[in-house]
Amino acid sequence: MLSAQTFAPGPVRGTVSVPGDKSISHRALIAAATIPKPVRISNLNAGRDVRATIEALAALGTRIERDDDAVIVNGGRLRESAGTLDCMNSGSTARMLLGACAGANVPARFDGDSSLRRRPMEPVAAQLRAFGAKIVTAEGRMPVELQGTPEIQTRKFILLSPSAQVKSALLFAGIFGTAAIEVAGDRGSRDHTERLLHYLGADVTWDGRTISLGTAPLEARPIEVAGDFSAAAFFITAAAIAPGSDLVVRGTGVNPTRTGLLDALCSMGASIELHNERTVAGEPVADIAVRYAPLRAVGVGPDLALRAIDEIPLLAVAAAFAEGETTISGIRELRTKESDRIATTQGLLSAVGIETMAQNDALTVRSGVPSTAAGPVDTHDDHRIAMAAAVLACGAGPLAIDSDASIDVSFPDFLSTLAGVRA
Repeated sequence: MLSAQTFAPGPVRGTVSVPGDKSISHRALIAAATIPKPVRISNLNAGRDVRATIEALAALGTRIERDDDAVIVNGGRLRESAGTLDCMNSGSTARMLLGACAGANVPARFDGDSSLRRRPMEPVAAQLRAFGAKIVTAEGRMPVELQGTPEIQTRKFILLSPSAQVKSALLFAGIFGTAAIEVAGDRGSRDHTERLLHYLGADVTWDGRTISLGTAPLEARPIEVAGDFSAAAFFITAAAIAPGSDLVVRGTGVNPTRTGLLDALCSMGASIELHNERTVAGEPVADIAVRYAPLRAVGVGPDLALRAIDEIPLLAVAAAFAEGETTISGIRELRTKESDRIATTQGLLSAVGIETMAQNDALTVRSGVPSTAAGPVDTHDDHRIAMAAAVLACGAGPLAIDSDASIDVSFPDFLSTLAGVRA
């Protein structure tokens, strides 16, 4: 059901905590499913995407129980599901579980909602076919049918483009298939899977370009999920653009493969500091302090953009308030997210009078004086665009969106959390 929402302007102040990291939550659940002893996972992300992974694993025979604010995963072996695995809107669920099922030689049929059906599945399917899996896609998209893996074939892979989900699918194929594999051709994509597998005792090495995985079994260790940097990013950006802001986001993951937004904002002149740095279940974590400061335009290249790929709409919002012209390049993959995020980001900024120019893999934003939009902004049911609109409103003025329903995908408590830090 559509629920229109209007966001108010103003600074953000105080302290805030964010939900568990969505990317790590998916990986923790899937990794635990291969361990024959119970694994306790705390601070799991409560969004709809992670629920898709929980329900799919349950359909594959993994028992997952609630334990106060945590879950206990009782894994071991996957078994064939009686029905289609509903991945809802979660590409992470579809791609990484496809790898797990391929490694386990478990036939499975994957499907999702209309948005997920538009997103490409052939890049991961092609790599897993080389592994030995029999996979049929619907012209490269969902539904996807895995008919099994009669025999493991290729064990050395080259990524055609850096993709954490494809890389992770191959690593999970190796874990569930007890097969030593090597993946080359990475370019610093997020390394949550490698860090988690290492924490759980896997024989895994990686250097940002090549990953090698041995056959050592995973160990049952408690997993605490770090705070989601992508969730923290909304509050960090709001504080960076709204005069009078002074905010601390506590317990946030600061994995360098994810924090491109911090680097970009700092180069723009943002006042950002990390405090209480520590390591949690293999992931670097810190409290992030942000104070408002005037911003200036910068150029953001492909390597930095890769480390900020989920935060590009927020980086574009910041660019609207940064003196000069900011160009963000190397973002072609945003064309195939929940929405065409280059186009929907343009629509969001255009609604408040900010001039943008787009190419297939780049976006240029010219700073200006944002004004109140004439009518509701179309979010295209994309959770990150909906929340980016709330951030834009902090500095631009009242802003309405057509629906806030998509926010439940990753951050169900976003609206109440935002209300709690409004000055």
